Amino acid sequence: MRSQACRILISPLRPQIIPLRVTPTTRLLSSSSRKSPTAGLKALRAAPTIPFIGAFFSSNRNTESSEAMSYPDQRSEDQWRAVLNPEQFRILREKGTERAGTGEYDSHHPSKGVYNCAGCDAPLYTADHKFKSGCGWPAYFDSIPGAVTRHVDSTFGMKRTEIVCSNCGGHLGHVFEGEGYKTPTDERHCVNSVSLRFTEDAGSKEPKAKA
Repeated sequence: MRSQACRILISPLRPQIIPLRVTPTTRLLSSSSRKSPTAGLKALRAAPTIPFIGAFFSSNRNTESSEAMSYPDQRSEDQWRAVLNPEQFRILREKGTERAGTGEYDSHHPSKGVYNCAGCDAPLYTADHKFKSGCGWPAYFDSIPGAVTRHVDSTFGMKRTEIVCSNCGGHLGHVFEGEGYKTPTDERHCVNSVSLRFTEDAGSKEPKAKA
């Protein structure tokens, strides 16, 4: 035994053998891993979650989104493409936005008339609702009762209120509150001109009286 020990110490090419000291802590860890093979899994489950990882799997869709709603006009995508031009389809059906200051009705301020949905022709706003906001899009402080539906829009990392046609779900724009405009509602319905079609005859959309 003594000669073997000497060979280990003298030879520089052989690794030094260091005996492992078994402590009470070592015994505890070893025994616990043998008794519970799922100890490592439990430890991972108990670890705190990492917020940015969950963000990759979370959904930005809101339960109040317009896709979840049902509207009276239930035309298919192909049917809408048949009646809308590409720009109307992009904005009304794909929730696009026209460039500021380019819309037909941005500087349009008639004394009478109705702004209808460019998709289904449902009346949405009257000329009396329109006001000069200087925002670059047609602005209305109110709508015809029941004509416009509001949804929470959480796209682009911000929370806004989207407005759509209550008859077909066509995207109109967004509504903003508390901007300080001197209007009866202190609201601004910021609407794409492409989403609208103006008619001067305000009475044409009113129901006829029964004889």
